Amino acid sequence: MNEIRTPWGSISSKVNLFPIYYLIFIYGFVYILPFGENLIGITWFDLLKKEDGPLEWLQFSEFFVSFLMGLFIFYKSKKKRSINSLIWLFFSIFCFLIAAEEISWGERITGFTLNSISELSIQGETNFHNLPFFHNLFLDPLLHILCIFLGWVGWRKWSHLSALPSRKYSLFFLLVSLFFAYYDLSWASTVEHIRNDQEIFEFLLSTGIFLHFFNNIRLLKNSKN
Repeated sequence: MNEIRTPWGSISSKVNLFPIYYLIFIYGFVYILPFGENLIGITWFDLLKKEDGPLEWLQFSEFFVSFLMGLFIFYKSKKKRSINSLIWLFFSIFCFLIAAEEISWGERITGFTLNSISELSIQGETNFHNLPFFHNLFLDPLLHILCIFLGWVGWRKWSHLSALPSRKYSLFFLLVSLFFAYYDLSWASTVEHIRNDQEIFEFLLSTGIFLHFFNNIRLLKNSKN
């Protein structure tokens, strides 16, 4: 349980408050850091969220490590055909697919590309989530469904399934859904479009999933002691 200390006393929270501290740090400190353009040509904030930037590679690392941890949890499960174990397996494969998509299936490392896919991609890369049909119609709705399920529906309906994130990590997912809802609405309406800070918030998604997997690895280790 997190505890927030104030001049009026302490406030206890049943959720992990890292997402709040993270966003305060990003928008209250990094966003206004000076001298970025003089030293590296762009602001420190833009450096964080740029394509192939630090946050994107951190996301790849978290998804890939989560994939490995999930496979280990599935391997150690005694009832591999149970719903819980199968969710772990599915969740692990999902993390691998997202990690692979983040680096365009190795294109950003090896330079190898599939022209039949990259020529259709809206970013000219070998990945599937940027194909126009999927990106324009399904990507954001699926992201909303995923975040609301992981951050709200899952732990409320099936709290007995350890493969689903607990309430503790709900803010990691709900804040992502909230941002994308606001972002999509701004682009669908006549108001001024908000800035594209997707990488800033997508990092919360990968971190929430990583912490969920890591916590279960730790519980698995403690159960053997």
